[in-house]
Amino acid sequence: MNKLKIILILTIGFFSCKNKTENTKMQFLTEIIPNKIPIEFKQDLIPQNKLIHKGIFSPDLQEYYYTISDKNFKKFEVFVIEKTEENWSTPKKAFFNSIHNEHGMSFSPNENTLYFSSTRPVNIEGIPQTWHIWKSDKINGKWTKPIFVDIPNLRNKLVSHPSITNSGTLYFHTSNLDYSDMDIYHSKNVNGKFVDAERIEIKSKLGKCTPHISPEEDYLIFALIGDELDLMISRNDGKGKWINTKKLSDKINNKGQGNPYVTPNNKFLFFTTGEHLKTNWKINWVDIESELKNN
Repeated sequence: MNKLKIILILTIGFFSCKNKTENTKMQFLTEIIPNKIPIEFKQDLIPQNKLIHKGIFSPDLQEYYYTISDKNFKKFEVFVIEKTEENWSTPKKAFFNSIHNEHGMSFSPNENTLYFSSTRPVNIEGIPQTWHIWKSDKINGKWTKPIFVDIPNLRNKLVSHPSITNSGTLYFHTSNLDYSDMDIYHSKNVNGKFVDAERIEIKSKLGKCTPHISPEEDYLIFALIGDELDLMISRNDGKGKWINTKKLSDKINNKGQGNPYVTPNNKFLFFTTGEHLKTNWKINWVDIESELKNN
């Protein structure tokens, strides 16, 4: 290969990478794109004396939903910003917000259903008022009134942070009402109804929470509950077993992490990080593509 061809290949590669970077900047309306070192995403979203929790994009990346709470964790509200031509809009409350607590939202891969967790009453005798899963469907471009997602064997449990696959299987964490024995479960959708949930078998005696399942159900990212929260990744062996579970990089796991969310192209991981003293809470994002490919 002569020198001119080498220069031509390098030049094409340079401009290709540059175009990808510029397109990504336009997608997220930001001037800085993270590499393997996490950076904060939109610090200006956090009101004074508030904490920020999970953040997700609509599948078309036109909207960004995020949870804000007070520092006593007594009031959780979901806000949304929408993409304009050159910037993000002013935050407003999400359409499913209520006088109760809302958190842990997640879109279905086909964009037509939004799942979230809420403390609103289900108005069914025998079911306690705690965190349960709700959903809203988009019909003719409009979101329907949210309805309770009934998982028969978890009616007396706390159920939160749903994440759904292409096949319609719902992943979430559940616990006793006092938050003890928290772990990740999944429930399959059979004839339009979710059946009894089963615990995900991942070798660890520690609790697990805030799962993010890939649409293809090939990997699962979740928080392991130790002295701090650590983000873990586990692989599906194709037969329903979760293997090769490991901690994500130290660049990600450094101050307690949770609420993972991966963009639809498997490029960026968004997650919450913060200290136990309820300070420095923020949402970071990082390029996770190579780590997903290498697992």
